[in-house]
Amino acid sequence: MSEEKFYFQTEAAELLQLMIGSVYSNKDIFLREIISNASDALDKRRIETLKDSELAENTNPEIKIEINTDNKTLSVSDNGIGMNRDDLINYLGTIAKSGTKEFLKSVKAENKPLDEDLIGKFGVGFYSVFMVAEKVEVVTRKLGGNETFKFTSDGSGSYTIEDVEQRNECGTTVTLFMRDSKDENSDAKNYLDEWTIKEIIHKYSDFISYPVIFKDETINSRKAIWQRPDSEITEDEYKEFYKHLTGDYSDPLTHIKINAEGSTNFKGLLFVPSRAPFDLFMNPESGGVSLYIKRVFIMNDFKSLIPGYLRFIRGVIDSEDLPLNISREILQDDPITRVIRRSTQRKIFTELKKMLEKDRETYIKFWLEFGKIFKEGVIQDKEYSKKILEISLFKTTANDEWTTIDEYKSRMKPDQKGIFCLAGRDNATALKASPKLDSYKEKGYEVLLMTDPVDEVILSDYRFMAPDADEKYKLLNISDDNVSAQTDDEKKESEEKIKALENDFEPLKKIAVEVLADKISDAKLSLSLTGSIASLTGGMSFQMLNLMRSAGHAAPKQKKVLELNAGHPVVKKLISMAKDNGEKVSDVLKTLYDQAAILEGASPDDPADFARRINDLVALAIED
Repeated sequence: MSEEKFYFQTEAAELLQLMIGSVYSNKDIFLREIISNASDALDKRRIETLKDSELAENTNPEIKIEINTDNKTLSVSDNGIGMNRDDLINYLGTIAKSGTKEFLKSVKAENKPLDEDLIGKFGVGFYSVFMVAEKVEVVTRKLGGNETFKFTSDGSGSYTIEDVEQRNECGTTVTLFMRDSKDENSDAKNYLDEWTIKEIIHKYSDFISYPVIFKDETINSRKAIWQRPDSEITEDEYKEFYKHLTGDYSDPLTHIKINAEGSTNFKGLLFVPSRAPFDLFMNPESGGVSLYIKRVFIMNDFKSLIPGYLRFIRGVIDSEDLPLNISREILQDDPITRVIRRSTQRKIFTELKKMLEKDRETYIKFWLEFGKIFKEGVIQDKEYSKKILEISLFKTTANDEWTTIDEYKSRMKPDQKGIFCLAGRDNATALKASPKLDSYKEKGYEVLLMTDPVDEVILSDYRFMAPDADEKYKLLNISDDNVSAQTDDEKKESEEKIKALENDFEPLKKIAVEVLADKISDAKLSLSLTGSIASLTGGMSFQMLNLMRSAGHAAPKQKKVLELNAGHPVVKKLISMAKDNGEKVSDVLKTLYDQAAILEGASPDDPADFARRINDLVALAIED
């Protein structure tokens, strides 16, 4: 039969432009689509030969790529099922009619078992070639047939089909006549360059189950180990795959295998790295999991698959149900994506909790690297906030070991009113020096030392401080004026003692409020301080204020309350001196404020003046 000309349906030209401009944001995808179609054809041939042994041939399934720089052509060949003349009209000549759907329908109609999920559902992937090619030729021969046909189109609205010289075996060759590099519609990338081809294959088609051969070399790894049973994979293979996937030279802390079957089917292989990348804390958009659809790469760092507080997780999610040509925008709101996200989260939490219970040493390594990021989820994720807290680690005043909240609960005193917590510094050693701990140490209460930036927000969150929460296990911030280690009777007794000292304290209070007017709103005596002379209470911590400034936010102006230890000899002396020696008292009060601020994580506003005042006090001590 001679060459015959056909026309696409009326809207073809408009549909092609819409597809090229909207569905594909990255021109590299054209090669992914062609290779996926070739893999699909190889799957179909394998299934057909299982149904009819007479069609079986002694051949090795493969996909070959060739480039010809002189002719400016790129060819992709397979020895798959191939097509006849009607197939070319139905599957290539009719845009958006999926050959894969038709094939699956015909096989299932025979009531034979089929466990193959073939790539490609939209039937438009083939036309992505026109993003980079001015013309495409498809030479093909169908399995069991004797005729070879050539399909030719420039994507403008028509195509031709003609008989050509017989192919040696069934299969298809797609040849792209590439656009001139000077063409304003062409991509700047040279798709006839050997390294460009290898880079695209490695990124998008590395796990296709058939060998992709280029320059007589198989360039895809074919090691989609998340598809293999866990019992068949060695620990070294997991480590090798992790390094191949991430470029990290260190072994991961652990891997998490996912095999979800039901209304939504997907597999996954996730890893917890052994160390945080340098930009993890500076770049909230870094990291993420790679999305594959039936072993074909779709995109890196797809944020909708895992929440931001799990961005340290690396790995692969491979969906059986998402369409290959789905866009990023649609994926973000896709119900299947939401199911994958929730299932993946649950699996990660299950595995982390298992690690905490069975391998505490490894979990501590995880926490030291990623705890600050992970704990952000307490605020970001209402559904999982309490689960995150359950597997969070804290230092305490009891010892130098890490503890969980449940472990803390097991050590609580019978009369304890809640879980005592202290935040405001970035390390436990500094927090242990806080004057706020004095009364709790004296009574033998253990206090959780919360050193992460998000902790102060957690301690102010209604979910953990709400009145209807279990009173015994509320998180209580001991920086809060309403939280105390004292019983009601002890507080009443202290208030009476303080009230008895008010008249004598008034001159000192007046001086304190005057000389520290820009720093404090009030000064008062306290009996909760036992070892420390002074403490600052009220408002945000200095650490939180610094974090706000570093994030570019305007920190609110606030003043602290200066608490002075009513029983301390220095405070008693100051009360006495305040009546007739205000100048010396002023310097001492400034110094006590600066000392208390240092313990809270701040620096003196005037280090030189602070040093002078300290030197004067040392001189007085030496003279005495």
